[in-house]
Amino acid sequence: MFDSKNILITGGTGSFGTKCTEIILKRYKPRKLIIYSRDELKQYEMAQRFPDSKYGCMRYFIGDVREKERLYRAFSKVDIVIHAAALKHVPAAEYNPFEAIKTNILGAQNVINVAIDQGVKKVIALSTDKAANPINLYGATKLCSDKLFIAGNAYVGEKETIFSVVRYGNVVGSRGSVIPFFLKQREEGVLPITDPRMTRFWITLEQGVDFVLKSLENMVGGEIFVPKIPSMNIMDLAKAIAPECKTEIIGMRSGEKLHEVMIPKDESRRTLEFEDLYLIQPDFYFWRKRNSNNSGKHVQEGFEYNSYDNQWQLSIEEMREMIKAL
Repeated sequence: MFDSKNILITGGTGSFGTKCTEIILKRYKPRKLIIYSRDELKQYEMAQRFPDSKYGCMRYFIGDVREKERLYRAFSKVDIVIHAAALKHVPAAEYNPFEAIKTNILGAQNVINVAIDQGVKKVIALSTDKAANPINLYGATKLCSDKLFIAGNAYVGEKETIFSVVRYGNVVGSRGSVIPFFLKQREEGVLPITDPRMTRFWITLEQGVDFVLKSLENMVGGEIFVPKIPSMNIMDLAKAIAPECKTEIIGMRSGEKLHEVMIPKDESRRTLEFEDLYLIQPDFYFWRKRNSNNSGKHVQEGFEYNSYDNQWQLSIEEMREMIKAL
């Protein structure tokens, strides 16, 4: 479905965007693959890795999702938008709340409006486990963003644009995650631990990209796709990375959860289970008509998908193998 298409990735120079570009170029032949981001240095570095002399489809656009006028120019004749742009560092969002709102919420509104006006066929937005029952501003802005993208399907009128959301957990090795931090701290001999009971969902960058591309292929508009992925306790993660190091309990940071949730109990009535994913259905009347061939089964009322009692737990050796593959 990506051959001969014009594809645009917002936040395209980030960890996800870079890996997504690599995989799309390896598997498909898009007409254009447009990297849209605000960091000229990262774009320069990415252009060295994926030069247009070798990949004739590559385009690099400097721009911010906060700038609606620039999005109009970038989205011209685009078929598919993968919206990965966000301010996602939890403490930074707590300290700079207005900036997080401008990018994560108002930026989402801009992407939705411009995609409809420019006739983009499919838009898929990346979310986070922190958007489910959020306790920090980053999670709250992403929950709001999710709501905007799902509601975007009711805004299109006679247009053909459809919107869906992908929600998954922590990405192994992504910039700003705990794994690169632990790898660096290993040299110091001490790993700081916020709380020894803490658990998190884990997924690799490649798995995340694969899930997004699969969701793009299957989406009908209005869904939140949630992959079935493993969880791990923070102490086991420390043992996997640096078993020889001491650990120091430093207490939880502002806005941090003990365990993460990807599907809250209140969403169970609208959640369908498939072999490798969960799907949260929208409350729109057109959903059943669009999704009449659905083979998913309803989860039990009160079901919650969280990292604490997730049946799929990573072993120390499995995590080591994931880190080796970085």
